Amino acid sequence: MNKQVKKIILRTKKQVFGDMLGNNSSLFHGEGFEFAELREYIYGDDVRKIDWKTTAKLGKPFVKVYREERELNVLVSTMLNGSTYFGTVRQKSDYISELVAILGFSAVRNSDLFTYMNYADKLYHHSKPSKKLFAVSTETEYAASFDPLGKKGDFTGWINTIYNRVKKKSLMFLISDFVGDVDLRLLAKKHDLFVLIVRDKFEENPTELGYIRLLDTENKSSYEGDINRTTVNSYQKALRQNDQKLYKQFKEYGIRYIKMFTDEDPIAKIMTRMR
Repeated sequence: MNKQVKKIILRTKKQVFGDMLGNNSSLFHGEGFEFAELREYIYGDDVRKIDWKTTAKLGKPFVKVYREERELNVLVSTMLNGSTYFGTVRQKSDYISELVAILGFSAVRNSDLFTYMNYADKLYHHSKPSKKLFAVSTETEYAASFDPLGKKGDFTGWINTIYNRVKKKSLMFLISDFVGDVDLRLLAKKHDLFVLIVRDKFEENPTELGYIRLLDTENKSSYEGDINRTTVNSYQKALRQNDQKLYKQFKEYGIRYIKMFTDEDPIAKIMTRMR
């Protein structure tokens, strides 16, 4: 394990188990998910757990979910494709690996099952569910050491893989820069989704660079071009359209999300937006 990974693990563990979250039971507490006390009856549930008062009031059966049954399946899944190999303050891929640590330690601290999955042009990694701190450290090390350069992002493959592999209802954190065509409808109907969009501020507000040679981080090809005001405006317009399409989907399917930038403190941003 290199020094950078050790720093990420030690810092995030201290933040999650120390002062920043010391007086809070969990980052995931109080979000109104179905696991919290009452949920709609599912075929196979014990009929003795039906809450008849709520059932009569709402016109459909609801069951009581007791505290000891509140164990969550927490999946943290990253899209570490070539576009995450970029950053003016720190690389997006490094920032994403720190988010894996924060969410993993938070899940374990809450006695929930933590699973990590990484995808790019194909599935590269899918861990077994665990409640151990060692598992979080191992998955953080994997994410931090993964090389995204030259890997094209396949969002359709990513979403389909999660849908087909994760059978049990889960709380899912999907982490990517989300530049591309992403359809989360299937996952949103089956699971509780929280999307973390990781960007560098230069991506959203680039400057005119003039005539320059650039590298496509997804296919490693280079090209030369004039990055003038017209080029910058066209790029920004395309990115806004990309995000507007995302936000519309999030609103329609009740998907929570945070946009995070590489110069921001990740745990402070998460704590602010998840509560």
